Amino acid sequence: MSDTKSPPGHLGNLTEEQEAKLREAWTLLGKFIGMKVENTAAPAEKTAPKNEAPAQEKKKSRRSWFGLGGGSNNDPPTSDSASTHSTGISISDGDDKYGTMKDFQQTIADKTPEQLRQTLWAMVKKDHPDVLLLRFLRARKWDVNKAVIMLISTLRWRADQYHVDDDIMLNGEEGALKKADDSNASDKKVANDFIAQYKMGKSFVHGIDKEGRPISIVRVKTHKIGAHSNEAVEKFTVHQIETARLALQGNVETVVLIFDMTGFTLANMDYQPVKFIIKCFEANYPESLGFILIHEAPWIFNSIWKIIRGWLDPVVAAKVNFTYGVKDLEKFIDRGNIIKELGGDDPWEYKYLEVQPGENDRMKDTAKRDEVVAKTSGLHQELQDATKEWIVAANNGDQEAVKTWKAKREELIAKLKDVYWDLDPYIRARSYYDRAGVILPGGDIDFYPERKGKDATAKEVAAEPVTETVTEKAANGIAVEANPSTTVTVG
Repeated sequence: MSDTKSPPGHLGNLTEEQEAKLREAWTLLGKFIGMKVENTAAPAEKTAPKNEAPAQEKKKSRRSWFGLGGGSNNDPPTSDSASTHSTGISISDGDDKYGTMKDFQQTIADKTPEQLRQTLWAMVKKDHPDVLLLRFLRARKWDVNKAVIMLISTLRWRADQYHVDDDIMLNGEEGALKKADDSNASDKKVANDFIAQYKMGKSFVHGIDKEGRPISIVRVKTHKIGAHSNEAVEKFTVHQIETARLALQGNVETVVLIFDMTGFTLANMDYQPVKFIIKCFEANYPESLGFILIHEAPWIFNSIWKIIRGWLDPVVAAKVNFTYGVKDLEKFIDRGNIIKELGGDDPWEYKYLEVQPGENDRMKDTAKRDEVVAKTSGLHQELQDATKEWIVAANNGDQEAVKTWKAKREELIAKLKDVYWDLDPYIRARSYYDRAGVILPGGDIDFYPERKGKDATAKEVAAEPVTETVTEKAANGIAVEANPSTTVTVG
């Protein structure tokens, strides 16, 4: 369960060498996000020449951190651009399955350190930032350069390619419903297809396994080739992954993914979304899978699996298990937590709850939003400063200072985790999981609300007072937009 000891290589169970790698990763990453560590340098760094010319002002992404504003259009050009900190780090083509080096180079050429910093913190959300960085370190076998390249490539994927925080999560289901009436035929189809997948329950998160990990179930038979646009399928997939991230509790860092192959035919076999899911978990959400269960796969899937297995990283492939019948599932999940649909004793059934009028009205409260945003910059700056002091103390061999600054960092990170949920109603549209009572105000997670006699109806979720979500705690330093005409940037 979530209170068990962390596995080796995870936060709370690091060797001295692994903790040193974590500090090196923060040092190198700091070069690109404007967090310079004085009197120290990450391995493989090559200091930029002092007479290097100022870089051109970086291009703005569509929006910025949490979408909603990015660096101000009035920001002056800065010589402290991400590209001026290029360290000469690189990885070979043979060790770059998803072209992360190209994305990394393009990102530091296009983005200012502030833009990268904003995207990074938007990605962290309520997570521990060290946990995020450790995911990339483990995925790249503790090679600091490769881990940072991979992380910065992911920042580009989130901000520029898929607009995870400034579109998918910001607008959510209600945003899709609004776009469904759009005059643009392409946007209208994507929006309708996005909602259609939620309504049919193509994929959903419900319950936990024996280790307390959230369970995501994909009903493969509900996917028909060409029925929904690729863009809509990918947006829906990302929305599900990001929601599962919000449901991670304690030291649980991974999810369980079940592909229910019941009723599978070749009409359901679509390689493009399979490749997208693989890339998501290997390149953009590394170290996020506990295991994968392919349940009730028919014999016709055998030849297909041989192809798919060849695409998988060996580490991911090792997490795949084929299960048949409820007894196989019980090796991973208590029978009482296996839904009836899969042969278990949990009577829960997926039923979509419609978007309710007014459930996102808090996004219109710009005064409260600005109040939360205004408190964030100082807290993040404190954390970045504490991180620098922690690194310098370790480099100087001052163990007492190391302990002091580690404790300070944990204090600040705890505040940031709490305050994320104050900010959440302003930067994430309410979802099915909010209406169902799984994600509760303030960040509590209830995987089985129906078992406690709760009636967390959509009306109750929509009726929560605006004033309840903003506290006097510090929040994340971000840019937030309540509507297309209102943009606020906080550095």
